[in-house]
Amino acid sequence: MSYDGIVTHAAVQSLQDFVGGRVAKIYQPTPTDLVFHLRSRSARGKLLISINAAFARLHLTEETEGNPQEPPMFCMLLRKHLEGSVIDAIAQVGFERIVHIDLRSRNELGDLTQKQLIIELMGRHSNIILTDKASGRIIDSMKHLTPAVNRYRTVLPGEPYVSPPDQGKLNPLEMTAQDLARRIEWNAGRIDRQIVDAVIGFSPQISMEIVHRAGLPHQEAIARAFEQIQSEIKKLDYHPTIIYKKNGKDDFHVLELTHQSGKSETFPDVHQMLDHFYAVKSKTDAVKQKAGDLSHFIALELKKNQVKLKKLEKTLKDAEDADKYRLKGELLTASMHQFKRGDLTVDVVNYYDENQSTVTITLNPNRTPSENAQAYFKKYSKAKTAKRVVGEQVEQTQQEIVYFESLTQQVESASLKDIEEIREELEEGGYLRRKRSGKDKKKKNKLVIDQYYAADGTLILVGKNNKQNDYLTTKAAAREEIWLHTKNIPGSHVIIRSQDPSEQTLKEAATLAAFFSKSRMGSGVPVDYTKVKYVKKPSGAKPGFVIYTDQKTLYVTPDESHILKMREKPQTHVNG
Repeated sequence: MSYDGIVTHAAVQSLQDFVGGRVAKIYQPTPTDLVFHLRSRSARGKLLISINAAFARLHLTEETEGNPQEPPMFCMLLRKHLEGSVIDAIAQVGFERIVHIDLRSRNELGDLTQKQLIIELMGRHSNIILTDKASGRIIDSMKHLTPAVNRYRTVLPGEPYVSPPDQGKLNPLEMTAQDLARRIEWNAGRIDRQIVDAVIGFSPQISMEIVHRAGLPHQEAIARAFEQIQSEIKKLDYHPTIIYKKNGKDDFHVLELTHQSGKSETFPDVHQMLDHFYAVKSKTDAVKQKAGDLSHFIALELKKNQVKLKKLEKTLKDAEDADKYRLKGELLTASMHQFKRGDLTVDVVNYYDENQSTVTITLNPNRTPSENAQAYFKKYSKAKTAKRVVGEQVEQTQQEIVYFESLTQQVESASLKDIEEIREELEEGGYLRRKRSGKDKKKKNKLVIDQYYAADGTLILVGKNNKQNDYLTTKAAAREEIWLHTKNIPGSHVIIRSQDPSEQTLKEAATLAAFFSKSRMGSGVPVDYTKVKYVKKPSGAKPGFVIYTDQKTLYVTPDESHILKMREKPQTHVNG
């Protein structure tokens, strides 16, 4: 993972301004995240500690997350023991992704007590543990580990705290290049993997960086590259950078990763980098958890309609034989003297054919000539009706497929708020059973549309689901403002709050439309734009569905880093 021992070291070093300060407040916005409001004479900030299996981390944050009405039990326990306490130390253990925060306070009797908050950032094994420093016993932890789960150590209230097992690796701050050389089997290959196995806190990214800087992976070159990395760590020569990749698998580190390619963005400190990187990643993960059942339902409905469409199209193809049935019925009626009950077939002249060709018609031997003719007329009538009815069903099913494809895209780029609105939409459409009571229905929140800003400060609005799209296009937007949408691709409605935007603003708005569409990872994405007055919602149309005219088309490539910057309104400078 990118959040390795080096990133942990950078984060801990930059938190030293809070030593001597106090814990003002503690919140637990999610089952895996804690937020500590810290204050000291020289600093104040919100420290986020997450043990999310995919995004375990520790850093200061500017994000504001909603908190549950009733705090979880572990949060209440931390408030009891730690709110108002003084921070004596914030330290990394060795070079592991383990951080100890020492705190002191006075209990109800006025006696001085010392606690230690232990933060273990180890993927799915991550945990936050509060201990009594004097006895070393666990007061409580975010996750409990019983002997049945972990034979090496038990993490339960009252048990002595035992550190995770030592892996026998070397500390990069204390070792030498010769120590590393002795750990590597030079003829075994995979030098980068061997470095990971030898050095504490080194991620695969840093090991690959050492091999890349070495050029040729021989002992002297690897030694020089390692010493260079070691020197940067000791001098705190950090350059927090996010590398944006075309495949969406963005990366980050506090050391320069020269072996990786892609557009990069450098930040003033490690906290801003981490906050920026995880702002999208963690929210996406939270949305996936929240939308799990919803995504499953939408996927099933989409698949069900796709299967239904194939069956309807087959039925429609079969119904195309309607005219053949009518012809056979008419030919039998005109030729009843040529066959009788018991005949299996009859050859009759097709008097509709100018060549007077002969047609062989299959008969039911149990029917009279008249009954055989009527049977074909009934088939004709049934096929004709099916052609009309099934044709309508094909059109309806195609609309359902387009609708659920748009919902699929919306869930992929939704926030927690957007997910709830999508759920409400499906309930109102009769697809899902309504869970909320009548009282809840009255308390529906007003739709909040996401706002972005072009480089010249022009406001751009983006609908993130069908409810928002309908409101934005049919109610919020003025007739002369500009409306954008990806061409023939499910996506968001975008409005430029300007009647005559610049070419640059049009391009930036088109980039937003492309990013919040099914083609967000594509390039050269076609985006149509026109004035709002040329956009119409047909009567009875599905939520979010519109038709439009007088459009022009732009081709753009979405850029996530630029999209994130567009959230903030540009600063305007006035001379004089």
